[in-house]
Amino acid sequence: KTFHIAALMENKGQIIATDIYENKLKELKRRAKRAGAHNIDPRAIDTTKVIKKLYGTADRVLIDAPCSGLGVLSRNPDAKWKLEPEFLDKIRATQVQILDQYSRIVKPGGKLVYATCSILPSENQEQVEKFLNRESGKNFKLIKDKKVLSSETGYDGFYMALLENTSKE
Repeated sequence: KTFHIAALMENKGQIIATDIYENKLKELKRRAKRAGAHNIDPRAIDTTKVIKKLYGTADRVLIDAPCSGLGVLSRNPDAKWKLEPEFLDKIRATQVQILDQYSRIVKPGGKLVYATCSILPSENQEQVEKFLNRESGKNFKLIKDKKVLSSETGYDGFYMALLENTSKE
C-alpha cells in the first residue's frame, strides 16, 4: 500500500509509514530504496510520542487496522477455527484505540481512510459509527464506505471507510 501511494504521489510530498514492528519497517526501507521511492519515511511506534508528534500534520491518513482477517478466509480457511471470542474483543479494543489516536494526525479538511481485511460489521461499519459518536470523532464525517465480499468478487474481502476532518483550522 505504501508503494502504491508513493507511485500515485510521483515521489513528491512525504509519506510517513508507521508500524509497531521494526523489522517490517526495515524491509520497507530496503524495498523503497530498491524501487526508488524516496518520499517514504519509516517510523517505528515504540512510544506514544511518535504519534503525538504527528498530531494535526497530515493531509491524508490511512489506517490499515489490525483485524480478525476474516476477509481472507478463501486463502486461509483454517483461520475460522482458530478465532477466539477473546481475540475479537481484544482486536476491536485495539481498533478503537488506533482510530481515536491516529485520527488526531489528520489536519482540518484532511481525510482519513479506515481499512480492514475483515467482513465483520463489528470491526468495520460499527467501529466507524461508534468513532463518529465519540469525542475523538466529533469533527469527522463519513464521506463513503464500502465492503467487498469475496463471495461476490472472487478476491479477498475487506472494508474501507473514507472520513473527512470537518473542523476549522
